[in-house]
Amino acid sequence: NFLITVLSAIAIGRYFGGKESIKEDFIGIVEKALKYTSVLGYVVVFLLALGIIAFFSAKIIDDLYQKLIVNNKVKLDRWVQQAAGPKLKSKFQLLFTYWMSAGGHKVRKEPVPLGEENSSFMEGLKVVVKEGTKNSAPHKKTSDCVVVGTIRMGFGHHRIAYAACSWSLKGSGNNDTYFHDFLNIDTPEAQLIKDMDKWYSKGSRLASELGGMVEQFWGAITLSGDADSLRATYQIAEAVKPLLSQLPKDTPIVATHCMVGLAAVAAGFKNVINLVIDNHAQWFVVVPGALNLVQGPTNYAQLLRMGVPPEEIKLAGHWIPADLVDNLNVDCKARIARATSKNKKPLRLLIPVGGAGAQRLFVTKLVKALIPRVRKGDVQLFLNAGDHEHMRIAFTDALDSNSQSFNTVNSIKGVHDFCDSLRKGNEPPSAVTLFAFKDYFPAVATTDIVSRVTDVLACKPSELAFYPVPKLMIRRVGDHEAYSALRASELGDGTLEARELDDCLRFIELFRDISGSPLLVSMNEKIMENGKIGVYDGCKNAIEIARKMKASK
Repeated sequence: NFLITVLSAIAIGRYFGGKESIKEDFIGIVEKALKYTSVLGYVVVFLLALGIIAFFSAKIIDDLYQKLIVNNKVKLDRWVQQAAGPKLKSKFQLLFTYWMSAGGHKVRKEPVPLGEENSSFMEGLKVVVKEGTKNSAPHKKTSDCVVVGTIRMGFGHHRIAYAACSWSLKGSGNNDTYFHDFLNIDTPEAQLIKDMDKWYSKGSRLASELGGMVEQFWGAITLSGDADSLRATYQIAEAVKPLLSQLPKDTPIVATHCMVGLAAVAAGFKNVINLVIDNHAQWFVVVPGALNLVQGPTNYAQLLRMGVPPEEIKLAGHWIPADLVDNLNVDCKARIARATSKNKKPLRLLIPVGGAGAQRLFVTKLVKALIPRVRKGDVQLFLNAGDHEHMRIAFTDALDSNSQSFNTVNSIKGVHDFCDSLRKGNEPPSAVTLFAFKDYFPAVATTDIVSRVTDVLACKPSELAFYPVPKLMIRRVGDHEAYSALRASELGDGTLEARELDDCLRFIELFRDISGSPLLVSMNEKIMENGKIGVYDGCKNAIEIARKMKASK
């Protein structure tokens, strides 16, 4: 119709302008029209073909998506406020992510046979292992216990798990407490998780080392835990649920990693508690069908606003080990006495490294910058390299290159002896103490133990941002951690994030150089006030809730 209209208009115009040229112009116009019609025809055919391909591709994606989720225990769409289901893009994203993570993994239905052994580090704690492991016994398969489930991804999830275990052991009575790290079980499911963790650890280290655009990109990733991220994590959880599905389904499961909580719900467990990490509300960190406990009121309100059902979320408090909470007032008073003594004491600064081994450049720069103050007697450094050999070497090189002597502690007994000596009023053998280990447990536990005798904990705003110790919040690794620094600052037990070296040094001046150390005193006073109202009782409350859940059913 368009072509006919154009041709008619031109023909009429030419008719009135000169009848002789009508035939000539009409033939030329028709020839041009046919030429462009031919091109238009090709375009139409191409678009039609593209449409057909898109239609069948969409159908294939939808069919593959439905096939992937058909046997899922949890239907996530309504829970994440998407009752109509995810968009095609989200379906494709899930399929691609699952294929990249678990494409070659064969999902099995039968549970992994489990055993148990006594922990060599925590008295009374039982550790879940694969059945047949040397010196282990078959698992009792009783639900009269508490299982604290975790995944060794960095130190944070393990640290929170040990904190929960400390409270469970404290009030266990005749019930056993089990520490169940999925990565302890040598199976294809555990290997699947390990392979995923390699990418996360590598990303954290690159972001910390390179900074700039790499750090910004990694920060954006850590903030993007949307419904699609939850779907992807849940799908992996469906694949790894055999790691705990042998246990009785009424066993209380306290999960310190969302994948453990998701796997427990997927396996049909009825008493699942998920200890939500960080202070940034994301779908990725919550578990549908579990009771999600959070550490602070902001996260609680934001998760409710997102649509988490009120009956599946509760404000509990911070995830802190029993020893730190029980001795909170004694330790704070000891810090205040040191800070306000007539003979000015050195500022004890504990600098731990995270489980991913990131922060090498920033932390070693901080250590080098503090050496002049160490030599003056203003500062004592407690450096925890954990079980990272590259961090032990980095700390050693930083100290040796500045001719700074140091003492090394490499056993958990040595850590306890070191702290016991300081509590008796002694000074450390050297102004710098390096903690470095071969085993994982002392690498994690040392920060908890030494926190009681340090004046300030200098750490990135990770799980340690919630600890009842005065904190210098240094440069974060993921942007999600920024909200944890805000929590510490508003509670009065930590600084805002000090992203640059000069900022860190300025805070150390405020802690040490002002007469009476008012900032350090204030933080300790706030910690004691917070302790009175239960701010640090999160793990205690989690264990009490877990036992009540079992007793009421």
